[in-house]
Amino acid sequence: MSNETILQGPTFGPAKGKNTKKLVILLHGLGANGDDLIGLAPFFSEVLPEAEFLAPNAPQACDMAPVGYQWFSLQDRSALAIESGVRAAAPLVIDFIEYHREKRSLKHSDIALLGFSQGCMMSLFVGFRLRNKIAAILGYSGALVAPDKLISEVTNRPPVLLIHGENDPVVPFVRLEEARKGLESAGIDVQTLTRPGLGHGIDEEGIRAGVELLKTVLVGSN
Repeated sequence: MSNETILQGPTFGPAKGKNTKKLVILLHGLGANGDDLIGLAPFFSEVLPEAEFLAPNAPQACDMAPVGYQWFSLQDRSALAIESGVRAAAPLVIDFIEYHREKRSLKHSDIALLGFSQGCMMSLFVGFRLRNKIAAILGYSGALVAPDKLISEVTNRPPVLLIHGENDPVVPFVRLEEARKGLESAGIDVQTLTRPGLGHGIDEEGIRAGVELLKTVLVGSN
């Protein structure tokens, strides 16, 4: 695995000290880039001062917008096409995680995944198929891809918090309950937070809930 093949994007922290003790990886949504989510890092950094935040740009130029990136195309929104897209992109995310984990001599339990929309789909797919268990997955406005195959493919079960706006016009709110059922069927501990009136985005309450999750799973871990 060479540096040239690893995804690139903005970083933040650690706010305290020079050595990274924890790692939070943020996966953006369709048509965005790493800058879209790295702005969350200062909020999380308040309770995770020794954490480094990495927000890689997805590997493909977005084919539905003049700017930004995509983890996979959504020109075809059939379940099969989405699953194929996620599976194709997953090794790049796994390589990114492993490269930066090894570079900083961290354990998988020192790492959390945060994803928004398409990035949430990637986080939920990759996080349960890593060779070792990470600390947690925090997902905003996303969906669980290929839930019927999760039980047979899961390799570990980190806890999950899913947050979704009731008025989401992009990823329908019903995906939250579908994801919860699919994760629970695979024996995964999942919590959900509904945000009344919220569209396709992240609000202050969602950030606060995410901060509490990462504080719980990362600050107390060794």
